[in-house]
Amino acid sequence: MLFVLTAAPAAAQLIPSFGSDRAGTSGFQFLKIPVDARAAALGETVAANAFDASSLFWNPALAAQTTTSQIGLSHTAYYADVTMDYVGALYHLERLGLMLGASVQVLNSGEMDVTTEFEPFGTGETFRLVDFAVGLTVAQPLTDLFSYGVTAKYVRENVAGISTSTAMFDLGIFYRIGDTGAQMAVAIRNFGLDATPTGELERTIIGDGGSVVENDFEGIAPPTTFLLGLTYNLLRSNPRNELMISGQLTNPNDNAESVNVGIEYTWNELLTLRGGYRFGIEEFDLPSFGAGLMLPAFTDAFQLRFDYGFTQLERLGTVHRVGFNLGL
Repeated sequence: MLFVLTAAPAAAQLIPSFGSDRAGTSGFQFLKIPVDARAAALGETVAANAFDASSLFWNPALAAQTTTSQIGLSHTAYYADVTMDYVGALYHLERLGLMLGASVQVLNSGEMDVTTEFEPFGTGETFRLVDFAVGLTVAQPLTDLFSYGVTAKYVRENVAGISTSTAMFDLGIFYRIGDTGAQMAVAIRNFGLDATPTGELERTIIGDGGSVVENDFEGIAPPTTFLLGLTYNLLRSNPRNELMISGQLTNPNDNAESVNVGIEYTWNELLTLRGGYRFGIEEFDLPSFGAGLMLPAFTDAFQLRFDYGFTQLERLGTVHRVGFNLGL
């Protein structure tokens, strides 16, 4: 496995940018926001190595690679006081050789002021944007090296009296390349049917003081994304030190392709340091970073991990993510 780290101009030559042609062609954009601190810190290079509850978001095939049930909780402090919360749970159905999963993702804008052309400082009314996705996952290992997974989810957006909902699917496969320390995965996220908004929206007509009610809307396509992830463990023979490098090709249907790279160092299965970078993405001029810490649990039957991720964008500012993952 070969990872080539180049400057952004070189990456742009390898992967042509078609973002200007496809940008703004799909809806449900909250489904593209990373929900967990570990993935954000690694530059979103976890399609082949998210072996915890976050696998339900990134690649359902990875859920089959876990040997215990898992519960994951994540909170993201996004821009302009917007928050995102995620809950994922895995249940190991050992008798059938299956891993079952359920997840909920919620984006909440908080209260925002209603403004118009005539009252730019607010009308005294407020509104809230709430988006959510609920998913159910089935994953199965076919061998000790290969697994697959499928997620079916219901997705809904609500804003200003307008609602949009549809069904989507995530599909994924995972392959461990023997004892080489290398592994790869392919995932297709948010594949589904177009959705048509429903509801009514009153719009003021500038000039004559009248208004019109809009109730006929165009369909919205889901933000389907193709992921190809590669991971290599460099220090497999060292029990106290682990070093993993990862890369990922991300190809969305509504923006430019990108190459992401990440690195994760773990000391004594206790402390983890992470860093990552996304090439060819506007605003991502600085690497992301984060850490993980195994916390003492009430009993040896539990494993509790705390994660933190930090991302700095050029104009939009900082994003903080925290999360807990409990292994049962």
